[in-house]
Amino acid sequence: MNLFTVFAKAFVPRAKRWLQPSLLRRLLLAQTVVVALLWSATVALFLYDSNKLSELLRYDKVFAGVIAAAQNLAGEPDRQQETLKAFDMALLETSGDFDSSDDKAPVMQVWQHGRLVYNSEAGLPAIHTSVLGRVEKVRIGQRVWQARTMASPLHDTLVMLAEPRFLHLNFTIDNRSYYLLPLGISLPFLVFPAWLSVLLALRPWRQVTRETATRGPADLTPLSFESPHKELQPLVRGINGLLRSLRERNARERGLIADAANELRTPLDAMRLNVQALKAQTADAGQRELMANLLRSNDRASRLVRQLQQLMRSDEMPNNAKPVALNLGELVQGRIALVESLAQARGIAIDFVADVADVSGVGEAGMQVFGEPESLISMVSNVVENAIKYSPDGGTVTVRVTQALGEAVLCVTDQGPGIPPALHARVFDRFFRNPDQTQSGSGLGLAIVKAVLDQHGGRVALGEGVQGRGLRVTVWLPLWAG
Repeated sequence: MNLFTVFAKAFVPRAKRWLQPSLLRRLLLAQTVVVALLWSATVALFLYDSNKLSELLRYDKVFAGVIAAAQNLAGEPDRQQETLKAFDMALLETSGDFDSSDDKAPVMQVWQHGRLVYNSEAGLPAIHTSVLGRVEKVRIGQRVWQARTMASPLHDTLVMLAEPRFLHLNFTIDNRSYYLLPLGISLPFLVFPAWLSVLLALRPWRQVTRETATRGPADLTPLSFESPHKELQPLVRGINGLLRSLRERNARERGLIADAANELRTPLDAMRLNVQALKAQTADAGQRELMANLLRSNDRASRLVRQLQQLMRSDEMPNNAKPVALNLGELVQGRIALVESLAQARGIAIDFVADVADVSGVGEAGMQVFGEPESLISMVSNVVENAIKYSPDGGTVTVRVTQALGEAVLCVTDQGPGIPPALHARVFDRFFRNPDQTQSGSGLGLAIVKAVLDQHGGRVALGEGVQGRGLRVTVWLPLWAG
């Protein structure tokens, strides 16, 4: 094995790990670049200001040079002015991009024997400091200066150097504005790049978030998004593993409940037939009452078994189920006909109204919905049967079918005890019942209604009945577009 092969085996896997896209590296790199740019701009600004100040006011040799030139040429005023002017221009050139007429430019003033012999800015009053050698702030009109004055050993020559206080300059929008410069550096190099870097770096996270947010409670299929980033891969694998576990558990639970419901139907039917036969053969009133109680208990158990089977069908449509177009009004009318005998036995009147005319003028054909027949029949049966069950003897159940805004609407109102508004959301949970309810039940009826509507793109809402009495259940289903 040659050296190249050994190197390749050792280096290639490590290189692949480094070359694999990483959200952490993207964030670190983006934030490092932003901080480096901001820091560099800030340091450059402070160095720029610091250099200007040290050249003008902090170096004693600058003052000594001006003093020597003024003293040596005191007898030659023209040459003195020319030399001092040259000093002034040199200071302007080293201190910044200024010219002598700029109100931001530094100023030099020279006195000899108490007389002002040189002034950088014509018309500017003399700037006096109170203590020699100390930098002081001096206000001249609306302008504030940083000034320092040095004197010759005999104090016959004084040199004053001053520069404007930048915080007191007029606000101007140009490339030398000390108000806009920090702002111009901060905003582009801090706000926008930081926002953009985080936005770009977290885009894969948002893809996972969007896919999980659009999932319905019944959709337990694995996430389709496959991230190449090593930080996201464990998250996606974990979510898919959780979905797989939930899917398998739900399948086991549905199978168990379905098997139990199917196994219970046969003995319950046999029990009912035997009790009915015994009741027909006995004339004893007490025994007949006991058998009647057994039959009522059998009815409740049989209804629970039917609801469990309906719940299993509502969770997942059978593979052989074929959605078809159904007329909601006719479907509701058929279910009412089947339970009408139950209502009449308790003196409950069912007021059925089908309003087939809507604003679009499509008429009765427009009342059609598209769905799986058994599920929709189960949904309608639970709504209507619950209204009959909880209505008082001699009461009225109002069933209205209409359409509005492209939806078929089923509204069922009873005169029963109703449900407190605080429990309206809870009663759609499986096996949850109103604690104050005296009627027997399994707590599955509204859960089945909600599950069927979720499958068919519909919705359900609860409200108070007429004059605050009873319960109103309103169901919306999308109309079939044909």
